[in-house]
Order: sequence, then C-alpha cells, then structure tokens
Amino acid sequence: MARALGLEQALGTTEQGKLALWQIIARVLDQGSRLSAVRLATTHAAGEILGLKPFDENALYANLDWLAAQQAEIEKRLFDHRPAPSTPGLFLYDVTSSYLEGEHNAFGAFGYNRDGKRGKRQIVIGLLCDSSGRPLSIEVFPGNTQDLKTFSGQIEKVATRFGGGDITFVGDRGMIKTPQIKALGERQFHYITAITKPQIEALLAQGALQMNLFDEALAEITSSEAERYVLRRNPARAREITASREDRYRTLVDAVTAANAYLAYYPRAKPDLALNKLQRRAERLRFHEWTTLALKGRTLHLGKDLDALAECAKLDGCYVLKTDLPASNAPKEIVHDRYKDLALVEWAFRDSKTVHLEMRPIYVRLEARTRGHALVVMLGYLIVHELAERWRHLDLTVQEGLDRLATLCLTEIHLPGQSVVHQIPLPNPAIQELLDAAQVQLPSKLPYPGIAVTTKTKLTERRKLL
Repeated sequence: MARALGLEQALGTTEQGKLALWQIIARVLDQGSRLSAVRLATTHAAGEILGLKPFDENALYANLDWLAAQQAEIEKRLFDHRPAPSTPGLFLYDVTSSYLEGEHNAFGAFGYNRDGKRGKRQIVIGLLCDSSGRPLSIEVFPGNTQDLKTFSGQIEKVATRFGGGDITFVGDRGMIKTPQIKALGERQFHYITAITKPQIEALLAQGALQMNLFDEALAEITSSEAERYVLRRNPARAREITASREDRYRTLVDAVTAANAYLAYYPRAKPDLALNKLQRRAERLRFHEWTTLALKGRTLHLGKDLDALAECAKLDGCYVLKTDLPASNAPKEIVHDRYKDLALVEWAFRDSKTVHLEMRPIYVRLEARTRGHALVVMLGYLIVHELAERWRHLDLTVQEGLDRLATLCLTEIHLPGQSVVHQIPLPNPAIQELLDAAQVQLPSKLPYPGIAVTTKTKLTERRKLL
C-alpha cells in the first residue's frame, strides 16, 4: 500500500528510508513508542519484508531527526505522485492542538486547549490538504501559537512547493482575516472563509445584510469592495443550538431550586450571597442577557426575557462565507461546497489524534523529533485513509481489517542442509477478500534474513508485573 501511494519512493531505499517506512507501518499497526515499534518488528516480519538491518529504538529516534530534515523533500515527492484532485489549485488548511503529559517538549506551552485538558502543556499542529482531503504537509508550532500566525507559512509553502496556477485557500473563520487576505492577494491567491457572529451583526447593522436572506436556500451579496458573501441558515444546526440552550437553562433552574431549598432549610443563610452566586453562574453560561434573576424575601425567582432571547437566538444556525473568487468562475454553490470540504481536514485530525493513529502520547522532547513524529502520523494517515476507501464496501473498519489480517502467520521451514525458508500459507476467504479489495497480492514465501532486532531498554520489574 505504501508503494502504491508513493511512500516508498518518496522516502527512498536507503537504510534511513526503510526505517522511516517501518515507523509509518508500525504506527498503523500499533500506536506506541519507538521502543514498542522495535518489539513489533520481531513479530511482523519487518526485516524480511523491508530488508532492514539490525536496529534498536535509538536508531528509530535518530530516524526521526532524519525525517524532520527531509520533510520538505518527502512532501514534495508525495505531492508530485498524488492523483489529480477533483479541484486542482484548491488547498484546505486547519489547525488543532495536542496536549502533552510531560513538561519538557521543545514546543510545549500553555495555550487555547481544544482537548479540554486544563493545566496541560500542548503543541499546535497545522495540516494542509488538497481538495480531496489528502494531507500534503504537517507542521508543528509552539503550544501558545495563535491560529492566524500559522497561516503565512502555508502561503509560502504552496507558492514554492505545491503552487503554480490559480490557487485558492479554504480556512475557517479564525484562520483567514485581513492580514492573511492581504498576504494572499500579494501572491494573487484567492480565499474562501467564514466571518464571525460579531461581523455578521455589524453587516446587519450597516444594512449590508438582511435577515430575510437567511431564509433562502443559499443567498449571495457582493460588497462595494468586490467581496462576495454567501449566506444561509442551517435549520438542523439551529435546532441543535436551541436544544443545547434549553439544556443549559435547565441546569440553572435546578441550581435555583437547590438554592431555594437551602435557604428554606437554613434560616440564617444569606439570600444575597446565593443570588450573587447564581448571577455569576448565569454570566458564565452566557444566560445573563436573556434571563432574569430576582430575590423576593428569601426566595429566588428565575425567568426569561423573551424579547432578549429572540434577539440572542436570531442568528442560530446562520453562517456567512466570504470569498474574493469571481462569480463567473465559482458560483455560490461551489463556494459553499468548497468551504464544507474543511470537514475533510477535521476528519484527518480525528483519525490522527484519537481514533486510529493516536498522536498522543508524544514520547519525544526534542524539536526535530517532534516534527518527525508528526510527519510519521500524517504519512500513516495516508495508508489508513486509502485502506478505508478500498475496504468501504466490506462494511468494516480499518482496525477490524488489520486485526483479521494479523491472523495470517508465516510458516518457518527448516530442512537438513538447506537454508531456512519463510512460507506464506494460502489465506482463508475472509483474508483473501481484504487483500483483493486492497489490490494486494501476497508472495508465496519470504527470504530469511536472520537479523536480530532487539531493544536496548528493558522493561522494569514493575512494568512486567503490570
């Protein structure tokens, strides 16, 4: 599969290239450390298939340094090898963060934590994809880097490595703003992004937008600066927001009920303190604009300001896209569909961070090795993504398919006076179905290299007991 995707060619046939390929394959098979990747090589015929020399975990750590140094060239080779995307010249970009368990990573810093892990340092990861969601480049930033500050490097990357011709960047509302739009214009690149809720409200106040436009399936207006706005309301999203608002409001109702019970049971308790506490909670929940909290005697009363609630909810499910693409080349439907393609980057993050490839835990500290680790995960995603496509009609996940393939074992044959032979038995129908769908044909036997793959680090007695 790596050969079909151009990974083997991009990494090269040197010993470092082979080690890098094993790190990628090991990441797909099992999401562990470099130590675990060495142990995995002893049970998955890595030496026989890849022709590796004896290695240990130190060789894999050094290989991460090599990967980081070769990253630009590897990504360029993969870009040149990829199949032509459905929309050439369109690039999707988004960022995420990944928290750290340790405190000594070179990129580790406190920042906006998307994982909800308070008190944890993190790294920021930017992923650039083509229009089909195929990753082209991954970059690691310090954990306190703002999304906007990661974008200029992507413009330079596309211009020098992946560019040429008519280029359009698609980024989320926090990614492409005025400075980024200016930088894109200097390269004569185009953009598709979304604007924030305050920006929508400002356009409504200016009369540039009207609320009735959101009731149409897909509306469009052109500003005086030749910027186009594509807008609509998503009814399903509006219902989700309304339901979420009501759920959170019920938590405030329960808190008021509990506070009144407490005040009734303890006559010396101070009602003013209870009121202040609930008001602060309403502010944290962002309910203070449309809720009313009053104290009558020793009883707290909670209510809704319906006019304020209607004003707060008027933009539920509404969104506005912004682009400088001419309507003749990109009608509003195309702009809308291309922005929705950002979900492909989010899906890549989902698989890379938590589902199959598990970027965490990050067992490295040095800058180059962190970059190399992220590149291994991205390249592993290429294999996982391709297997998912080829096995889609079989109604099973990639992990289920790999677990099924893991039951296929080599037979080691020893004959007097002859060299050892590794023979591959005939696959059963279930395994053969997976191989056929992946367009892979197994050989009948493998050479016996006789290499010793061992780890320098041994498990402690405590870990053995676990």
